[in-house]
Amino acid sequence: MSQTLAALAAALPLASGWSIHSLWMRRRIESARRDPLTGLLTRDAFADRAVRVLAGGRSAVYVIDLNRFKEINDTHGHAAGDAVIAATGQRLTHWANVNGGTVVRLGGDEFAAVARVLSLADLSWTLSELTHAIEQPVTVDGRPLAVGASIGAVAYDPTTDDVDLSTLLRLADEQMYAAKRSGADWLTALDLTPQSETANGRRAGRRGTTSGTGAAA
Repeated sequence: MSQTLAALAAALPLASGWSIHSLWMRRRIESARRDPLTGLLTRDAFADRAVRVLAGGRSAVYVIDLNRFKEINDTHGHAAGDAVIAATGQRLTHWANVNGGTVVRLGGDEFAAVARVLSLADLSWTLSELTHAIEQPVTVDGRPLAVGASIGAVAYDPTTDDVDLSTLLRLADEQMYAAKRSGADWLTALDLTPQSETANGRRAGRRGTTSGTGAAA
């Protein structure tokens, strides 16, 4: 009996050490799946969850780009810009949680999301709700900064539609760009056929391609 107790006593520190190490590894892995500024999922983690949301029923894909973000950076500094990005990430996270969705920061001031919708009418209501959530002022150093956004969206029904996440993001991106150019808060795709040419796999004219100047920040 005493030998058994001695063996258990010797094993406890080792077991405890492995438990702490496992917890540390899980936190490292989870941290690697998150954007450090917003806490939003990285692209790979987002894609995994987004595909599951799309497969689960009627939903929509959104691409969101903040308006006049460069002006905020240039006028108030990069710390203010970071505060706006972080606040937008928090607002999108709350919105996604309410709507059974998931969100990613694509880079800079651009985000994407996938969330449940029940119908096209529900999509319009959800877009209005999303716009209202994003466009609340962000207070930095006691000063409220105006935030605006252009949003593109496309509805998806797994029982009738046969397109992948990449195509849906491209369609939403096209609508975001059209909304930004027209001054609309948001626009939705009328069908599932991309309208824009691509450059390096991305919409020609958007930031990150070699053709065109892209949407204004």
